[in-house]
Amino acid sequence: MKAFLIEDETMAREQLARTLRENFPDIEIAGTASSVREAVAWLRTGRPDIIFMDVELSDGQCFEIFKKTEVHGHVVMTTAYDNYAIKAFEAGSIDYLLKPIELPALRRAIERCRQSGMPAMDVDQLIRTLSARTQTAEPWKERWLVHFNDRIVPVKTADIACFYSESKDNHVVTRDGATYVVDNSLDTIITELDPAQFFRISRSCIVAKESVESITKLFGGRLLVSLPDHAKRRGDGPDLTVSRARVDDFLAWLEN
Repeated sequence: MKAFLIEDETMAREQLARTLRENFPDIEIAGTASSVREAVAWLRTGRPDIIFMDVELSDGQCFEIFKKTEVHGHVVMTTAYDNYAIKAFEAGSIDYLLKPIELPALRRAIERCRQSGMPAMDVDQLIRTLSARTQTAEPWKERWLVHFNDRIVPVKTADIACFYSESKDNHVVTRDGATYVVDNSLDTIITELDPAQFFRISRSCIVAKESVESITKLFGGRLLVSLPDHAKRRGDGPDLTVSRARVDDFLAWLEN
């Protein structure tokens, strides 16, 4: 199989290429691109079997690629965000990988692409679906029902400092330091939050922009987020380390 990688983050692109080479010897990396323009130019002559396509590129969203050239081969989207796009891709039998990409998820995506008789991608329908979603105001969730002992407590989204998972449970921490158990998984939670106000810094933690007090650089290019003292927990609590693959996106999000 020939693979084409469309990813504007150098580190993420090199990591994906390395993972493919080390774990899938039958997959040849036929080419790479970091922008819509480069991808369109390559795809006009290239015919890969599988395309790993980042959603947000340096010169726009990857959906522009479909409008400018024919796309041959199975497409697997890669994204740092669990947002509206994921549901649309799944509905169109297109797989997705959440950054940082984990090997089991990568294996799943590749196996889906190997399957014979896999339904063809309806590009026109995909574009219509995504365009409709981007033109409609997103009804971000404003209140959560959480558990505290034998009580159910309503918590406003505006009062939340972060969400995190630990020991198979999902928790929410408010700005005043209270911690509650929430039923939803982080994969579901992130789809119901305004991406301008909340960012998933790792597989196990989502932070609110208004609660980021400071950032510390760690060894290996990672970052450590600090919350205000009143929102911190003693002992066990969220791991507030920004995964290396999400550092650039996190800093860009925090700046806007």
